[in-house]
Amino acid sequence: MIRRAPWTIGVDITPGALGPVHEIECTSCLDRSDAGEERTPPEDWALNHTGRHTDHRSYRAIVTSFIRVTPAPGNPLYEEAL
Repeated sequence: MIRRAPWTIGVDITPGALGPVHEIECTSCLDRSDAGEERTPPEDWALNHTGRHTDHRSYRAIVTSFIRVTPAPGNPLYEEAL
């Protein structure tokens, strides 16, 4: 049986959840930094990449956020989620 129930969606703050993950991709050659939770290493990678390839100056910032859907008040599963 399918029925409607209220849910919420938002940033995953459960214990052990990952924070945003940052990467930078060169739009000239599509080479990409390693992914990590800190912004500085991908930014350093982009600066070093431009130093090695002086005509590669345009980059794409890729930020992956993790979200979670949880039962809201009024959902039969709400009490289980507490």
